[in-house]
Amino acid sequence: MAHQPRPPVRLKKKQLERLKRLASRCREWVLGYEDETWWSRFERPNLHAWAGEPGLRLHQLEKARADPDPKALCCYGLLRQDSGPLLLRFVDGRPVSAVTLDFLDWICGRLAAEGKRVWVLVWDNASWHKSQKVRGWIKDHNRIVKLEGGVRILSWRLPIKSPWLNPIEPHWVHGKRAVVEPDRPLRADEVITRVCDYFGCEHYEHLKQHLS
Repeated sequence: MAHQPRPPVRLKKKQLERLKRLASRCREWVLGYEDETWWSRFERPNLHAWAGEPGLRLHQLEKARADPDPKALCCYGLLRQDSGPLLLRFVDGRPVSAVTLDFLDWICGRLAAEGKRVWVLVWDNASWHKSQKVRGWIKDHNRIVKLEGGVRILSWRLPIKSPWLNPIEPHWVHGKRAVVEPDRPLRADEVITRVCDYFGCEHYEHLKQHLS
């Protein structure tokens, strides 16, 4: 049956459950689900209402010529398995390998300040996750950590086409429904403020896309 989990997915799920149990038993470990999303100022999310309630009408929006803001804003996010907060960093640009490395390095610094020693990084197979540059950086980073201390990254990629295994995905969906404005496009700063308020997180300095 097409809807049933494929054998490799079942195997991956078992591996992930083992990692989750291990991280929950080790106080110096943290398991975190990483993902990126785009917060569109114009695309309208799917909304639902209780039967009998008047439906919320979302107007089709278009970008005005004089509008200086981008159509959408990208952000990186990390959802921790422990009680830690959802961590977000917006990007001036798009997700690429170099920006990913900046985000990983930032997360490692925050986790090290908490006394963590191992970060089980769960993420998908985006090209900027599995690029040679990112894989090489993680390898070099772990080598330095072994010699000098810090947070070792244990990278674990989700099966291909299995977004339901990443629990940060529903957070994106609900967040986009919560921040939408029915009848006008939000300014970029309004989107950022509403997103940070919804998730209860701090608005940190934006990551910058590196221009080659």
